[in-house]
Formats: sequence, C-alpha cells, structure tokens
Amino acid sequence: MEAFALTDMGMLRNMNQDFVFASPEPVGPLENLFLVADGMGGHKAGDYASRFLVQNIVDEVRNAEGRAPVAVLEKAIREVNRKLYREAVEKEELSGMGTTLVAAATEGNVLYVANIGDSRLYLIRRGKAYQVTRDHSYVEEMVAAGKMVRGSREYLSQKNIITRAAGMTERVEADFFEVDLEEGDRILLCSDGLTNMVDNEAIAAVVSGSGTLEEKGHRLVELANAGGGRDNITVILADFEKEVG
Repeated sequence: MEAFALTDMGMLRNMNQDFVFASPEPVGPLENLFLVADGMGGHKAGDYASRFLVQNIVDEVRNAEGRAPVAVLEKAIREVNRKLYREAVEKEELSGMGTTLVAAATEGNVLYVANIGDSRLYLIRRGKAYQVTRDHSYVEEMVAAGKMVRGSREYLSQKNIITRAAGMTERVEADFFEVDLEEGDRILLCSDGLTNMVDNEAIAAVVSGSGTLEEKGHRLVELANAGGGRDNITVILADFEKEVG
C-alpha cells in the first residue's frame, strides 16, 4: 500500500487548525489508519480540538482489543469525543471548540469510513470522483429536504455551517460507510479547504493523472491555493491497487 498526507495553512489563515494522521502500516488491530480533522474555535481552540481528537483516536486504536474496523473506530471516536467535550467544559479558553473528522481503514478489499462534519472521503475510480461521506451541514440538510439547490448562491453562502462536530456535545454519532475496492481505486480524504476551492472533476483529473501520490497531493493543494486558499487545506491520498485485484 502507498499513501501520502499533506496539510497546508492556505493563503488567508494565520494558523492551521487541520490535523492529519496517515499510516499505511498496521495500527493496533487495524491494517492501516487514515484520519483528517478540521478544528473550529477561537484563538487556538480549533487547533487543540483537531490535534486532541486525532492523537487520542490513534492511541485508542493502538490499544483496542477488538478487531472489527467499525467497532474499533466507533468505540475510539465515542471515547475521545467524551474526553474532548470534558476539556471544553473544564477549560474556559477551550469553550465551544469542536472539530470535524473523516476516518478510514481497510480490511482486505473493503474500505471502512467514518465521518463527522464536512471533511470528506472520495473514491477515485476510472477517472471519476465519488463522494463516499455525506456532509453534516446546514446546506446539505436543506438540499435533502428539497428546500435548497446544491451550488446555488444561497447554498454557497452558507456552506460553512456544519450541523455535527466532535467535542461540541458529550455524545456524537459518526456515520459509517463500507466500500468494496476494485483494482486501480484511489482514496482521497480531505478537509473542506480543498473541496471549497477545487471541484470534483478537477480533483478526479489530478488523482487519476500521472505522477506519484506526493506529486498529486501537492498539486491538489496548489489548485486550492490558486483558487483563493481561503481555508487550511489537508489531503491524504492512498493507492490500494497493489492490494486488490
């Protein structure tokens, strides 16, 4: 397996509140583990939230007793969210902090994915990008209810309002997805600093094109910054081609 991770502050922010972890090697009982978190909160609270969530999930997974990826991830997310919420309650400077999360791990030819918020996982297959996760955002809820058109001016102006985040409440539910992998599939995990600046067609073209994963990761960040770079940008690219088929 090959993987590459990159995080960038972007063009306008003075701090990077994203945090990333990527291990194509086993972590605890999992064959691999990939995490992207996009923090929110005043001062350094967003930075604290994303870092705390990712680092503690990794620790929980390393010490996990079960083997089923969904059960391992679900327990780790639940436990770490509770700890993060307590930090926010007990420390005034961290009050109101929260973070998104997108997590992934494979077992054989199956990809297991969890998400909270609007950080995303894409499956890149035969030149097209398919969004596996579903954004927990106000605009997507309005689209699902038939009250808003995706891509409209109203949609774009309110796209940053998320409806679910880790650390904001004592309990949080992650959504889980399973994908059967095919030979040639590539996986992209990213924060919205990428997807707000670069459309799915351009993402698919870069990831499906020539070059190493590292070159493609840098190219995605360059495109996001060229488009305005209004937020922190984080990407993980993973190539499962050598493990499937």
